[in-house]
Amino acid sequence: MFDSLQSRLGQVFRDLRGKSRLTQANIEEALKEVRVALLDADVSYRATRKFINHVQERAIGAEVSKSLTPGQQVIKIVHEELINLMGGTEKVPELPAGSRQVIMLMGLQGCGKTTTAAKLASFYSKQGRRPLLVAADVYRPAAIDQLKVLGEQISIPVYAPGADVDPVKIAEGSLEFASREVLDVVILDTAGRLHIDDEMMGELKRICEVVKPFWRLFVADAMTGQDATQQAEIFQEKIGIDGVILTKLDGDTRGGAAISVRAVTGRPILFAGMGEKIDNLEVFYPDRMASRILGMGDVLSLIEKAESAYTVEDARSLSKRIRQDEFDFNDFLDQLNQIRQMGGLRELLSLLPGMGTNSAMKNLDMGEKEMVKVEAIICSMTRDERQKPRILSGSRRKRIADGSGTTIQDVNRLLSQFEQIKKMMKKTIGSKFTPSSKDRKKKAKQSNLKRKLFSPFGWN
Repeated sequence: MFDSLQSRLGQVFRDLRGKSRLTQANIEEALKEVRVALLDADVSYRATRKFINHVQERAIGAEVSKSLTPGQQVIKIVHEELINLMGGTEKVPELPAGSRQVIMLMGLQGCGKTTTAAKLASFYSKQGRRPLLVAADVYRPAAIDQLKVLGEQISIPVYAPGADVDPVKIAEGSLEFASREVLDVVILDTAGRLHIDDEMMGELKRICEVVKPFWRLFVADAMTGQDATQQAEIFQEKIGIDGVILTKLDGDTRGGAAISVRAVTGRPILFAGMGEKIDNLEVFYPDRMASRILGMGDVLSLIEKAESAYTVEDARSLSKRIRQDEFDFNDFLDQLNQIRQMGGLRELLSLLPGMGTNSAMKNLDMGEKEMVKVEAIICSMTRDERQKPRILSGSRRKRIADGSGTTIQDVNRLLSQFEQIKKMMKKTIGSKFTPSSKDRKKKAKQSNLKRKLFSPFGWN
């Protein structure tokens, strides 16, 4: 995500850091490169011009903090203006609780509305809400069946009268069904087209009049760049939208839609689809996204992913096993599955500051294919071999390689990586729980002093 933009902006900022003082000339030169980088990332011309003008006014206006170098100050201004461009520090809108709310999803065919509807339902289900999925797309082949399958996967009811029913009647009937079943979030998956036409717009208007949705959300494919922004603008003019959901943002190497859509439509981006799995839907925070674009990482999102994957009991149990030198391949396999649930190792590393533009990180093979290979090797071990890796002799390693469809070199590499990870984890966890010799001496000295002071009086 944003690889090309990160790389180009990173080069601009490295050049700025090397200057002892900034003049109007070198600021304008740097902003020219920033402008080219944004346009190359398919950011709309209007959004780019607005952004560059604001940065230039502030940078030349001598907003220099004593704690920052001139180059760092420009980076700070760019970061702040990027946040403003994508929505500023406004509170993320939330769906009111306590009563039934309707969310209507709109967009062109192929943007990912049906999958996004299921992701939204899963998101609100985890918050304790009772969602209902409504199959109002009667034109696309298999759209109804797709929504039923997704609803079954996440145990969410689907209202689907059939492909021969008028979409407006389906929307109206879904409200009655939700009232009977006491469901409080109704998510409408409406039909799209290959292009915007009057027939589609008319149908969406009639559905709006019947269900009166709390949110009319435009679903946009982030990989289409400025096209997504232009489509959102037309929907805003003809139907009205309350927010935007960007899909496939994990595959967008340019990021133009994420940066442009708020500036053009005036409506916030509420959610971002970060993968194909049902759980790969994130609340969109402009400040976090701006930090990712500038290669500053997103530690808050990393913490939230970890909290969703680990319970406090799991973390304590793992820490205890590491401290007692009981960490084995069973634990290693569990951690591998947790990493996979959180989006993969590459995704997690990209959230760390400086790792987004780290060329060494990009060259590492951290994909699903490598994880599957590691899992196959571990699953080919016996119970004793998983618990006691030291007993893995040459003949055992050959048997494991044959059983997992890998090579002895692959098995040896995994064993080496396992030992390195084990040492690193023990060192990290152990330093938090094991007092150093200096601390032990200090504590003993305090205890001796306490005894000398209070023992004459019989105090303990």
